Amino acid sequence: MIKSSSKLRFLLITPVLLLCVFMVEEGVTSLGIEKRLEVKYRTSFGRCPSRAAGTLTLQLIKSFEKNKSLRDVKTKIVKDKLDEKHFISSYKVKYDPLKKYLHFTYECPEPLMKVQIYKEGGLESYEAILVDNGKLFDPTYEVLLRTEDKLNYDLPFLALPVGDMDEKIQKDITTLVSGMPISFRKKLAEVIINDDKELTIILSLNNHPSSVFMGPDEWALKMTKLAKIVNYMELKKKIPAIINLTNSKKVVVKFNDKF
Repeated sequence: MIKSSSKLRFLLITPVLLLCVFMVEEGVTSLGIEKRLEVKYRTSFGRCPSRAAGTLTLQLIKSFEKNKSLRDVKTKIVKDKLDEKHFISSYKVKYDPLKKYLHFTYECPEPLMKVQIYKEGGLESYEAILVDNGKLFDPTYEVLLRTEDKLNYDLPFLALPVGDMDEKIQKDITTLVSGMPISFRKKLAEVIINDDKELTIILSLNNHPSSVFMGPDEWALKMTKLAKIVNYMELKKKIPAIINLTNSKKVVVKFNDKF
């Protein structure tokens, strides 16, 4: 009788245990489903400083999570000018509703030069960074890039007469400098436009200055000749003090006795 009673107790308890095990397993399954429903995010920074792009991503994620709408995200970017505030030159936002996957892709421009901008009257000025799409960025952009080691050489200065930073000059200078090989661009110390719109370039060759007079026109053609001259002189270990290219058909090179 005692054995039969024990068996009876076991039979009575067993269904309860099975029920508990089923409930736990069901609970785990439910949690797994909820986890799969969460949206996953991925960001491709490109050449952008991760600090700026990361801050932008957080803002866009909050906007997306409200209604799960890409339209809301893109509207916020345009309305609040978030691309300009975070130094973004181009962006893509894609969402895969099946995989619940949101992907942000950013690209940022390459910094070319530091520019001193004078306000009306020429009494006050501020510094900006000219980038490869011809726009002027806040100097913070350079700081962020250097902090993350995405800019490891000195930017040349662009010197202009007061009030001469017009769109045409910006475009011409941007095209000229962005078209240079990065190895040559690193040799630039200063780019000067005078009152007659004549271009002068100061190069730093083996830590020695070399002045290049480019005149008012044919800059692209003269730049091709200049690159060949500099390459030849460096191979010969001779640093010219002056290179005169004002006449594209005639090149005059002068050396300083000290070098």
